[in-house]
Amino acid sequence: MSLLLAIGDLRKRKKLDLRIVAAHFDHKSRLDSFSDLDFVAMFARERGFELAKGEWQKPSGGNLEQTARDARYEFLKKTADNLNASCVLTAHTMNDQAETLLINLIRGSGSAGLCGMKAIRELKVDSPETIADDEEPNLPFKDSEVKLARPLLNWAKRRDTENFCLENKIDFRRDPMNEDLNFRRVWVRKVVIPMLQEANPKIVETLCRTAEMLRSPSNAEPDINNSDPGEYPTTGNLDLKHLRTLDSTHLYPVLRDWIKTHRGNLRGIGHKHVEAIEKLIHSTKSGRIAEVPGGAAVKHGGRLSWRPESVEKG
Repeated sequence: MSLLLAIGDLRKRKKLDLRIVAAHFDHKSRLDSFSDLDFVAMFARERGFELAKGEWQKPSGGNLEQTARDARYEFLKKTADNLNASCVLTAHTMNDQAETLLINLIRGSGSAGLCGMKAIRELKVDSPETIADDEEPNLPFKDSEVKLARPLLNWAKRRDTENFCLENKIDFRRDPMNEDLNFRRVWVRKVVIPMLQEANPKIVETLCRTAEMLRSPSNAEPDINNSDPGEYPTTGNLDLKHLRTLDSTHLYPVLRDWIKTHRGNLRGIGHKHVEAIEKLIHSTKSGRIAEVPGGAAVKHGGRLSWRPESVEKG
C-alpha cells in the first residue's frame, strides 16, 4: 500500500509519467482472503490505477511458503508479459532483507542466499537457482527481459512504510498469518531479530550492509596487493578525489586496509567507524576529523591522513 501510495503521489506531482497497473494475487490461504482483493480494488479504483488479479489453486504437500512464493512470482511475470511491461515493483524493505539473510544462514545457504535480495534483477521464475527459499537467481541482465525492482529495499524499514500510510490517513491490511510462528520467516521476525537487537539495536541495518558487501564482486574486496599503489594506497595519505569515485562496497575495503596498515590491526573497528570516515570523505567542509579507536582520519588539502591516538595522559 505504501509503494502504491508513493507512486500515486509521484504521478500526481507529474514526476512519473508511466502506465501503472496494480497486481493482486490471492493465495487463498484464509477464508476471508477475498476481502483483501476488495480492499485493493477499491483503493486502485479511487486513485485511477488499473488492477490485475489472480488467485492460487493451492497444491497439496510441499513447502507451503516456497510454492506460494513461486506461484506469486509466476503470476507477476505473466501479468508483466501480458501488459508488455518492462518492470515489476515490489515493496520489500530492509527488514525483509535482514530476515532473508538470517533464513538462508540458518538453513546453510551458499553465497547466493547470503547475498540476500537484489534491488534489481531479472524476473525469472523457472531457474533452478530459485528452488532454495529466498535465494536470488544469479543471472546476467538482458534488456528484453522483465526486471524485478525493489525501490525500498536499501533504505526503508517496515515501520517507515506503515508510518507513511498512517501519516497519509491510508488504511492497510494485516495478514494474520504474519503472526504464526510456525512459518520460518515469522519466527525469524518475531523471535530471532528481537533477540539479536538486544546485542545490536541496529541489527537490521547491519545485516543489510553485510548482504550488500557479500553481493559485490569478489565480496567487494579490490585486490590491493596487485593494484596500482597510486590507485589503492594502503600507506601514507589517500587522495580524496579518487576516494569519492568509489562506491561504498569498494571504498570500505580500501579504508579498512588503510586503517589496518596504520594501527597494525582492526580490533575495535566496526562498520560505524568506516562509515564515519566515508561521511568525512564526502563532506564539503575542510579540516574535519573522524575519530576511530586508536587514531583519527583527518581531511586536509585534498588528502586523507592518519593521526595516531595520543598516548599522553592528562
